Amino acid sequence: MVGDAIERAPVALPMVPAVSPGGEEIASVEATASGGRRCSLRWMGKERPYYGRRKVETGTKKQVVRKRAKLDFGKQVSEAPSASFQSGELVDLNTGGGLEGEAVLNGGGGNAVNGEGGDWDQTGPGKSAQARVKETLRAFNSHYLHFVQRGGGCEEDVKRASKRPDLKAISKMIKMGTVLYPEKRIGHLPGIDVGHQFYSRAEMVVVGLHSHWLNGIDYMGQSYAKLVIYKEQYKGYKFPLAVCIVLSGMYEDDLDNSENIVYTGQGGHDLLGNKHQIRDQKMERGNLALKNSMENGLPVRVVRGHESASSYCGKIYTYDGLYKVGRYWAEKGISGFTVFKYQLKRLEAQPRLMTGQVRFTHAQAPTSFSELQGLVCPDISGGQEKFPIPVTNMVDDLPVAPIGFTYQKSLQVADNLKIPMNTVGCKCKGYCIDPRTCACARLNGSDFPYVHKDGGRLVEAKAVVFECGPNCGCGVDCVNRTSQQGLKYRLEVFRTPNKGWAVRSWDTIPSGAPICEYTGILRKTDDVENVSENNYIFDIDCLQTMQGLDGRARRPGDISFLTNFDDKKSEVPEYCIDAGSIGNVARFINHSCQPNLFVQCILSLHHDIKMAKIMLFAADTISPLQELTYDYGYALDSVVGSDGKIIKMPCYCGAADCRKRLY
Repeated sequence: MVGDAIERAPVALPMVPAVSPGGEEIASVEATASGGRRCSLRWMGKERPYYGRRKVETGTKKQVVRKRAKLDFGKQVSEAPSASFQSGELVDLNTGGGLEGEAVLNGGGGNAVNGEGGDWDQTGPGKSAQARVKETLRAFNSHYLHFVQRGGGCEEDVKRASKRPDLKAISKMIKMGTVLYPEKRIGHLPGIDVGHQFYSRAEMVVVGLHSHWLNGIDYMGQSYAKLVIYKEQYKGYKFPLAVCIVLSGMYEDDLDNSENIVYTGQGGHDLLGNKHQIRDQKMERGNLALKNSMENGLPVRVVRGHESASSYCGKIYTYDGLYKVGRYWAEKGISGFTVFKYQLKRLEAQPRLMTGQVRFTHAQAPTSFSELQGLVCPDISGGQEKFPIPVTNMVDDLPVAPIGFTYQKSLQVADNLKIPMNTVGCKCKGYCIDPRTCACARLNGSDFPYVHKDGGRLVEAKAVVFECGPNCGCGVDCVNRTSQQGLKYRLEVFRTPNKGWAVRSWDTIPSGAPICEYTGILRKTDDVENVSENNYIFDIDCLQTMQGLDGRARRPGDISFLTNFDDKKSEVPEYCIDAGSIGNVARFINHSCQPNLFVQCILSLHHDIKMAKIMLFAADTISPLQELTYDYGYALDSVVGSDGKIIKMPCYCGAADCRKRLY
């Protein structure tokens, strides 16, 4: 770790010749294959991509690469597979009543034995099942944060369920018909593979994996047997039928040995949480459903919960695949009351079990540098950030850290530019609390864009976020300064086999949380046209997004009063951030066609949207060691070479909905 002596000084990294994977030296360019150019293995010897409209250069100037702040990919979901619920009340989906659609035995295309969730959902043309699951969870998190913003109750308060923001979000999605799989299904669900993590019971409800936020056994009720569309499919089966169980240590008589489970039936349990039985269980509802599933030889989905401080409910739930009920019996439990026991055995030929004995066994993030393999730099920021940012390289034969740039956590301004400082600011003292009196909150639609939860989370992606600035009366810890408070999560820069350098987090990052600013040198676009081999130029095209150019979706927010908002409907960004020689960790974050981050424009010093601050936020809840990515915003066939021919570049993001081409 670098000492405090250079805490505020930029870290200068030398320029060296690049070496190809085969060992050949490549003509001196900054930060190549062994030196940190974004996705350098893809770019070698090829034209760099351009984000937006491409001009064919006829002179001697070389084309410049730009990242564009395309804002579409952070938008919230407004449409999802329809359901037939007609009420906004909290609904017990276990009844099975009022449902439409076919309950597919093997999960609508998933394999009931091999553990695959199925790549494509038949109800969602044009999108993979994985993408629909992700969109549904994003919609839930958006609703959840809106209810938190309105002052919802505590998630752990079972007695006051009507006050809980997560349950309010479930009810809203049921009313809107946006529960992904509202009909009960036996077997795997498309897009939910073994090992999929959920950060609350509510998330499992909205995707349809387990349709009740409290009960342990989810089942298809008698109403399924009466519906015409199910009569032939389930002919000869005895209802109710179990579809999913949650094992999270709630019953004192449970026994979990990973591949084999002894599961305690439902009922007679003290809901106050001490896990004790207080009355006898009965052979009805979920208990009867498990018995019938055994007699019919049908598999049951198993979800395990484990303690985790990363989840707002205190647990993370992992889908562990399909099990079959081998036998059941009744006995006197530890507390002296009759309980039903069910022995379940995991089906073979499924992916490796991700949890065991209700303990989390996913790949764990390191707790210290001594645990890091391939460490080539203990802190690429040189002590500038709140946390050191280590660099690891387990790919190259001669591993080195990124080179050819100076780390700088704050945005620098070109000598010929001057940032306006003309905002009036709010008159709040200490913290901004009341949106009715805070001038900055009024700019955001008379509400704060962030909630205090988890140190500040953006409720939804907006056209622009107005934060408190230097002329405001509040302090640095005000929630409306969330993006100004530096890194909140431990990050690592690591080498990938085919995408160059990349970034991941050691911590769980909740949706809406700030990741980092995209820093570099703020320049006029025209001033960088003659800069070649620069893959780190980010066009500030927030204005173009607000105007809906290039088919980009508009975000909520009134921004008509902004400086330069109606500047001749400009199609070309006037300013950009050049991170070629100076930048921060954001310059190493890769593209994905199915990203987990989104770009947000922020104003605090001034109201000139053309010079907006560029921030990256979490679009999803991101697990530790998952690569951080955002959509670079390419349009296919938008990159044209100096000869006028369209240049095509393959994409290696690996997403289920990968477009196969970057441009």
